[in-house]
Amino acid sequence: MTELVVTTATDGGEVLADAARVGNKFARQEVLRRAGFRIPEFFCLTAAAFDEALDALRPSLPAEPAPGAERAEVESWCAAAREALGGARLPVALAERIRKEFAAVAGPDGLVAVRACVVPAAAGAAEANAAEAAEAIGEDSAVDPFAGMSDSFLYVDEDALEDAVLRCWASAFNPQAVRYRTLRGLDPLRARVAVGIQRMVLGTRSFVAFTRDPRDGAVRRVVAAAYGIGEGVVQEKADIDHFFHDPATDEVTARTVRKQWSMGLPEGAAAGAPVLLPVAGGLADVPVLDDRQVRAVAELAARVEELFGVPQDIEGALTEDGVVHLLQARPLVTAPPTAGQSAGQQAGRPQTAGQTTAQAQTAGPAAGQFATEEPGAARVYWGNHNITESFPGVSGALTFSQSREFYRRSFADLYRRMGVPESWVRDNAHRLARMVGYLEGQVYYRLDDWHALHGQMPMFELVRRGWEQAMGITGPARGERRWAAPAVALALPRLAWRSALHPWQVKSFLRWWDRQMAEAETVGDSPEELIAFYRRLWERAGERWGVTLVNAFIALVVLGAGSVLLRRWTGEGPQVLVGLMGGGRENRSLEAVRAAMGLAELVGAVPELRAAVLDDASDPEQLWRQIVEGHHGAAVGDAARGYVARYGDRALHDLKLEEPTPRQRPWTVLALIRPLVRQGATVAANRADEQAAARKARERLREVLPNPARRAVLLGVTSIARDLARIREDTRFCRTQLFGLSRDVMWRLGAELARTGVLDDALDVADLTVEEVIGAFDGTGTVTDLRALVALRRTQRERWAKNPQRPALLGTPAGLPFARALPGASPVGTAAAADDGLLRGIGSSGGVVRGRAKVVLDPATDPDLAAGRILVARETDPGWLFLMMSATGMVVERGTLLSHTAITGRLLGIPTVVAVPGATTAIADGAWIEIDGTAGTVRLLPPSEQPEEPDVPGSDVSGSDVPGPDVPGSDVPGPADAADGSGPTDGAATTDGTATAEKGDRT
Repeated sequence: MTELVVTTATDGGEVLADAARVGNKFARQEVLRRAGFRIPEFFCLTAAAFDEALDALRPSLPAEPAPGAERAEVESWCAAAREALGGARLPVALAERIRKEFAAVAGPDGLVAVRACVVPAAAGAAEANAAEAAEAIGEDSAVDPFAGMSDSFLYVDEDALEDAVLRCWASAFNPQAVRYRTLRGLDPLRARVAVGIQRMVLGTRSFVAFTRDPRDGAVRRVVAAAYGIGEGVVQEKADIDHFFHDPATDEVTARTVRKQWSMGLPEGAAAGAPVLLPVAGGLADVPVLDDRQVRAVAELAARVEELFGVPQDIEGALTEDGVVHLLQARPLVTAPPTAGQSAGQQAGRPQTAGQTTAQAQTAGPAAGQFATEEPGAARVYWGNHNITESFPGVSGALTFSQSREFYRRSFADLYRRMGVPESWVRDNAHRLARMVGYLEGQVYYRLDDWHALHGQMPMFELVRRGWEQAMGITGPARGERRWAAPAVALALPRLAWRSALHPWQVKSFLRWWDRQMAEAETVGDSPEELIAFYRRLWERAGERWGVTLVNAFIALVVLGAGSVLLRRWTGEGPQVLVGLMGGGRENRSLEAVRAAMGLAELVGAVPELRAAVLDDASDPEQLWRQIVEGHHGAAVGDAARGYVARYGDRALHDLKLEEPTPRQRPWTVLALIRPLVRQGATVAANRADEQAAARKARERLREVLPNPARRAVLLGVTSIARDLARIREDTRFCRTQLFGLSRDVMWRLGAELARTGVLDDALDVADLTVEEVIGAFDGTGTVTDLRALVALRRTQRERWAKNPQRPALLGTPAGLPFARALPGASPVGTAAAADDGLLRGIGSSGGVVRGRAKVVLDPATDPDLAAGRILVARETDPGWLFLMMSATGMVVERGTLLSHTAITGRLLGIPTVVAVPGATTAIADGAWIEIDGTAGTVRLLPPSEQPEEPDVPGSDVSGSDVPGPDVPGSDVPGPADAADGSGPTDGAATTDGTATAEKGDRT
């Protein structure tokens, strides 16, 4: 005979732990009770009792809707069932049984909580995935809490018991529950409810606690507490204090509020629904919990997590005697699954043999439900903190397919060079093929594969922390250490040997690359020749590009060693190293900048040409043609042609193959050099400023480190770091050219496809993959109607471009088709605002500057608009150089000490702060700010500190983008002005916000 009422005394050990009969909520309570936790006494009416009650009413209900019926018909039937259940009476025997059990758990005059719980779906004989389905669709499951869908009743006495049970049953068909189940793709007619009846704990204080911070998944216990019963916290009706417990340090911090309201029984009532009650005046400003109690709750939550093996969300109460009672526990859920997921997809894995249903539920969370990656939590983490400077915004299919090929080939070469066995590289080809992902047009790193691939190198443990910082990886997205110290030590000789060979290998690589560029000049125009050249180029690159990545690895080791020594010997941060890295031999990126400066000098020396370049009304194409044809002198014409030939691939977004560069649009060079012409910038002055900055940095080092031997060691380390930074920029420039050659091939093939009528326009190749473009010629394509494919992808890309910017670090549910997983994405590691009003990042080029902010979200912005301003951006790439050169300082949301922004800031000698979360939203365009490139801080200036602006005719004192007086060199502060790496010093007018501020103040 089916058991309708189950108690802890009568249960043989199976029913109360079976969620299919009593629901997840009560099955977990039984698991906790057996484990020794303080759980109030309870008993359950199983789902079988609900079935019998509903079956008895079916003759009086309308005919049950057939499968596939209209929603209105389903909702109408459910409303009728709800009304019938709520108005029914319990069978006499069942009513007598629950009154008997009521007395056993609460006493004749006691009170209970009566709670409904939708049980997992019944497993039909034909349901192959019934075990998975059981966990997937039950209330309070690891997949979906069904929060607020069924009813609970508190302070219930014996007289109200029967009515509370009937209303719990009726809540199976509550309108919101019916619609939610429909939305989830579940059949509302199949809902089944168990009812738990539990002794009411008369708590004076109640709490909800999480074993992980639900904001970012950090290992931090969060406790929300209020006076009165827990409904005040859960429904957010009471005034709530928040407490944070760090398990590593045992430190407790609190954010408390003034308490006015709690929830409980009305004064003088013996039973009934809880109401809002005023908090006693003496408790209004007293924290609900003291530190000892917070630690006790945190420890309780941790024990629950240890029992179930996954992060937990628990509810509890403290009675007047201070005893803590555990009332509920469930897996920490952050987002419900999307409609249409199968039970297996939702559950994440099948129930294992020998597990009860409750054990299967509590063994771990389903895919996509936690912001943390704990055992059993299936989450894929994605980051674009670093890659977005190369592929900002939405990229086309052509760009993504080329970037994917680049990462696959170049990192395979890296791992071989670092000693990873060839067999392992082959076996992990699937990981190499998905190192980057395409998230609705945005290019992201797939971090689990990066961790797995890099984790095969023991020496990676030396740089893991710096690498994760560079990649913007935090919280649960961090990887686990894979190699113990002895294994790392054994790998050091190989690393030392690799480092010794590295300079020679870099020189060999650069010579090889220059030969490829020379070969490109000889390639013919036929599709056959273009495709053959493209294939050869990428095959060769795949065998050599790992050298550039070895450089990044060694640089992280060297910078880490230098920072440790500096901190140990001086107590200073890494900013001192930043200043020392200036100077040295020019890299190819800097050569491009100085080539532009040299061209600007030549243009500025010809008055009529200077006027034409600065005149917005000039036709740039016509003016460029005049220049290269020698109308303004042979020297200018030669320099213009030479710049495009050597540096024509460098531009904004120069890795995005849909974007043109000066190689395709040479007249765009005029927009790049216009601010340099206006400012009167010269190569000689730029070099002198760089050398002056290097001297100041060495002087600063002598101040903080008088010991000559130690100083020599640090100078040696920074000399190596400087060389590695130069190599990084050299090879990045080569990468720009590699993508430039690919762009040229693809555009030329696109022109042929357009000429022959296969495409409407040559640039339609932006919405095809590389293999689709080539396949259109060599017979390997699988789509014949490329026009239709282009139209589909263009529409999709244009729609994506209107979407809000995604977080730099996010997690998606694992094990699902990506189209289903991406809607469940959640941000990871959201930054909190600083209490002192400062925005903080990484100081990467020293000095202090005040000025108006120029927030740039579109890098196509005219560089003139950044003149005399502090540039604020999400990210930059090498193509931003001309915007950077116009600015007096830079604040960027992404980046590291070795990022392009940081290196360029040092080269230009302007204060720079990178890795400032939310800078473009926290700083308004035109706002007065002060940045400290040494301390890594950004401060919004109050009106009292903003300088008075002169009333100059023609100027916009409200912060327009009109440049200031045309004084040669005045808008380009050099390293001597503000990059000594030391911050404000006595007598240093250029770093106290005065002299430097003049340049930032002018609009």
